[in-house]
Parts: sequence; structure tokens; C-alpha cells
Amino acid sequence: MDAVDIGYLSLVACFLLLVIPLLVSHYLKLGIIHETIVSASRMIVQLAFVGVFLTVLFDLNNSIVNLLWLLVMVLAATHSTINDVGLDLRKLLLPTLASFIIGNFLVILYFNAFVVNLDHLFDARYLIPIFGMFLGNSLRGNIVSISNFYDTIRRNENRYLYSLSLGAKKHEAILPYARKSLNLALKPSIASMSTIGLVALPGMMTGQIIAGSSPILAIKYQMAIMVGIYVSTVMTVAIGIFMTMRFSFDDYGILKEDVFKSTSS
Repeated sequence: MDAVDIGYLSLVACFLLLVIPLLVSHYLKLGIIHETIVSASRMIVQLAFVGVFLTVLFDLNNSIVNLLWLLVMVLAATHSTINDVGLDLRKLLLPTLASFIIGNFLVILYFNAFVVNLDHLFDARYLIPIFGMFLGNSLRGNIVSISNFYDTIRRNENRYLYSLSLGAKKHEAILPYARKSLNLALKPSIASMSTIGLVALPGMMTGQIIAGSSPILAIKYQMAIMVGIYVSTVMTVAIGIFMTMRFSFDDYGILKEDVFKSTSS
């Protein structure tokens, strides 16, 4: 049984629901009317473009083109991460880019080869959506971990320098901050795994069931996806912190001020 099609008039009916939050914002003076309209408009344009683009990409299904699109996705994620944490793009572009590539590409290749057992590892219908889920979650994890890592060291500079003055090596002084940032970034993924199915049905599983897949098949895919997301997030976050460290600290373990936007612009 195929999913019930949603017509364009039905989509219009769906967007009419936005009148409710707009009215709430108006009466309670929340100030989110403009933001809501702009966000909904951007969503329409972006998803319309992605829908057309993915249709072409799936029909073409060329391995090189598929990998090039993944690279574009990784570049966008890298730029977003560095920009959101207020660091200098020029100095940390390569290590952050490497963390996304290593952490996500290795997991998606393993996933397609040994979990889904695809004959064509770069099949666009599996490669792009699943990679997007891995990348999106590792993006959020990297933003949390890198932001917390550098902000915490900067705020506790005296304590950090005191550790160095007592004879601690650079990696010994840095490790407590890295450990805390990693734990903070990974908590949402751990919480999602522990509550999935009880608190909420995730989007992929719901989509498969609506599309006609059996609940058991949808559950198996969701379990596999959640493990893949967690592993890719762990790898990306850990690699991201330790690779950017090589460019952010001098030989004496002092954090370089020019890695921050505010001092480099």
C-alpha cells in the first residue's frame, strides 16, 4: 500500500494552521510573526528545490555526482559549525572539514556495505538521505562540543594556565575540558536512543510506515539508523576537537586568540 498523496490544495490547508501561532504571537506580543513567515517561506523554497534536485539526482544515480553532492553537504556543515561557534574559518576549515568527512563517510560506507547490504554502495536513494541524517546530527554535536570546549578554556584561562605552570603537558591540561565538551555533545544522542519508541516515533520510522513498510521493517531501519547516528556523532565530535586543537594552541599549550572571530576581524 502506497502513501496517500498530499495535493497542493491540501498543502495550502496545512499551511493555514500557521494562522494559530500567528494569532497567539499577535495577542501575546511574542514578536515572532515576521520570523515565522520568513522561516515558512524559506522552508517552501528550499524543500521545493531539494525535491526537484533529488528527483534528478535519483534518476541519474551517478556515483561521482552523488559523492560530489555529499562533499557540498559537508562543506555547508563545516561552514555552519565554525560560523556558529564564532571561530576563524580560515584557520579551522581544514580540521573541521576532515572531522566531518572521516566521521561520516566511514560510517555511511560501513552502513551501506554491511547493514543495508547494497550492491551499489553509492546508490543515491540510500546514500544521500542516510548520510544527511548522520551529518545533521554530527553537525549539532560539533557545534555544542567545539563551542563549549573553546569557551570553557577561555573563561577558565587562569585555571588552565595554572595547570600548565604546575608542569602538566598540553594534552593533560586540555583533556578535562575536552572530556566535558564531548559528554555534553553526546548526551542528546544517548537520550534519544534510550527514549525512542516510548516518548516519540522518529521521523524516518513514521515515514516508512506511512509509505507502506511493515512496522517491523521500519523498526529495524530505525535501530540501525540510530546506531549509525550515534557512532558518526562520536567520531566527528572527538576528531573535531582534537584536530582543531593542533591549530588553536601554540607549542606551549597557550590558546591562540586569533582563532576567534572577534580578535581576527
